[in-house]
Amino acid sequence: MRVVVCGAGVIGASTAYFLSRRGADVTVIERRGVACASSGKAGAFLALDWCAGSPLDRLARRSFALHAQLADELDDDWGYQRVATYGGYSVSGTIAGQGTRRSWLSERVAVTGQLGTTETTAMVHPRLFTEALMRAAQAHGATLQIGQVTGIVRDEAGTTAQGVTVEYDGESSTVEADAVVVAMGPWSAVAAGRLPLPEIHAYKGHSLIYDTGESVPPEALFLEYQTPTGAVLTPEVFPRADGTTYVAYSAAQDQLPADPADVQPDPHSLKQLELVCEQLAPSFARAAILTRQACYRPVTDDGLPLIGRVPGVAGAYVATGHSVWGVLNGPATGEALAELIVDGAARSSDLRPFEPSRLRPRSSQRGR
Repeated sequence: MRVVVCGAGVIGASTAYFLSRRGADVTVIERRGVACASSGKAGAFLALDWCAGSPLDRLARRSFALHAQLADELDDDWGYQRVATYGGYSVSGTIAGQGTRRSWLSERVAVTGQLGTTETTAMVHPRLFTEALMRAAQAHGATLQIGQVTGIVRDEAGTTAQGVTVEYDGESSTVEADAVVVAMGPWSAVAAGRLPLPEIHAYKGHSLIYDTGESVPPEALFLEYQTPTGAVLTPEVFPRADGTTYVAYSAAQDQLPADPADVQPDPHSLKQLELVCEQLAPSFARAAILTRQACYRPVTDDGLPLIGRVPGVAGAYVATGHSVWGVLNGPATGEALAELIVDGAARSSDLRPFEPSRLRPRSSQRGR
């Protein structure tokens, strides 16, 4: 079976890996490079049971286990580590109220409770993880092409996907396939063209990466920070195995650019995050900043991902809309989608809650 996977983010790389392991002839097409958008700029926090009570619970539990399994099976290093996770708060002035201190944090931060243990929460480096999955897929015969997917090729009746059109350096070409997977995050609608898919929104987040060495222990933090004006921000702090620490929050929202290479952070949002970080820990000095960045996460109208067959178009599949849980749920998504494509049914995870047909397609919403 020839399968084209549109997108080399964590969802596309996971899908390519599990498809190639099952003997499919896989071609991955990406406009800029592996993990060039949110999969390279994500926090990559993993949680076993944080989706409990939601349709995502079983998928998340399976994927959390797969992360540990892949770290053991693949001869590669993407900084997989178990972490303890805490919640707390901080203010710009003197702390008042209940809470405990952590030695590496400033006196302005109070930890109010433990949210996860090393049995239930973990971290990976998202770009390294995605690149490792792509290398593993290529070791099983998958190929990677750099080009812009411009549309899905269908038969004359429009009911069967037969490949994709791709632009390489201004020249258009067709890559034929028996199945096509659209996994381009918030850019999926560009590749899908007139396929009957629901809306996929882009939600922007900003982040800083600090060189912290050994000064920050493997402790993830979810904080509420009150500014002098009374506004409450929610920074998330994720230490990585390579001696860096990733801190992020969501701030200014703007329009998704046509090209992932054109994603730019909002200067005011970054400055605000820098000021907050300086209050959180001595290690978060401005001189220690390695990277200032932003990315867009794909979000659907009901907050659940789209995973499965595109309604009415045989051979067309979609995997996007994972929001903040893309890295966590990437492996289980790829595993189940590979089963669906090759065997006709997913067995490892129940994909029924994520079927694209549960939401109205864009054409219906716009009255076309």
